[in-house]
Amino acid sequence: MIDFLAAAVLAGMPLLFATLGELVTEKSGSLNLGVEGMMLMGAVIGFVTAYNTGFPGVALLGAFAAGAAGALIFAIITVTLRGNQVVTGLTLTIFGSGFARFVGDPLVGQSVPKSVQAFFARVNVPLLGDIPGIGPVFFRQDAFVYIGYILVALVTIYLYKTRPGLNMRAIGENTASADASGIAVDFHKYAHIIFGGGLCGLGGAYLALVTVPIWQADVVTGRGWIAVALVIFASWNPVKALLGSYLFGALSILGFRLQSMGFHVSQYLVDMFPYAATILIVIFSTQKNRKEDQPPTNLSVPYFREER
Repeated sequence: MIDFLAAAVLAGMPLLFATLGELVTEKSGSLNLGVEGMMLMGAVIGFVTAYNTGFPGVALLGAFAAGAAGALIFAIITVTLRGNQVVTGLTLTIFGSGFARFVGDPLVGQSVPKSVQAFFARVNVPLLGDIPGIGPVFFRQDAFVYIGYILVALVTIYLYKTRPGLNMRAIGENTASADASGIAVDFHKYAHIIFGGGLCGLGGAYLALVTVPIWQADVVTGRGWIAVALVIFASWNPVKALLGSYLFGALSILGFRLQSMGFHVSQYLVDMFPYAATILIVIFSTQKNRKEDQPPTNLSVPYFREER
């Protein structure tokens, strides 16, 4: 069981980064459905950079920049040009898929250098890693996992304990009032959309550099859509996003666990578990009545300053 839970943490990491990225984006009032595309862009650029340079830090920067670039396209169209957010997000997903195939096809079957794989080897945190039960699950992981822990804490503090975070949430709740109070609406939207896209890119990079360090065309396999649903599941709360990511990580590897225990379960049925859970999340999200469980009031609502 300990090994299964530790594997669930690893499987949930790409979902965590993508979910946090979309959460930050939605808190600023923008609905970016291009998470899948940004993850693919981050995955292919991160892999190509790692393959050609052998430097994991540069690969992560490249992945973040690729996801941020995809988000910048979304921001220009939806914030500056006031395009439809849903259509733009779906288009970004299609663009990211094509971009990943165009850039990554020459490297299909190639693996990242050993130096990069060694950088993401598991590290045992002194003292914490020796805690019975908890230690092997949470504190004997790779560096990316520990970055995820820190990121959850930083995003939580930013959202609820800082002035820029308050401004961002104000824009998501009532854009016109935030604008009238002197908050730079477009600046905050651009900044949070781009940062959120960068996190999605890192989620894709984790899949390409750590989970399966051999390039394959469809490395993300729908996780971007699961991340969008996880934002709803987490009620736009970073800590709940962490728990939700681990839950879906467990669902994604449940088939291998059942098969190792001698159960003969169709792999196609097992692969369906995370997506079936995603559908259930969307259904039950309509039953949430508490204010804190609701999306930002102005989510996906276009803002025209002249109509304020």
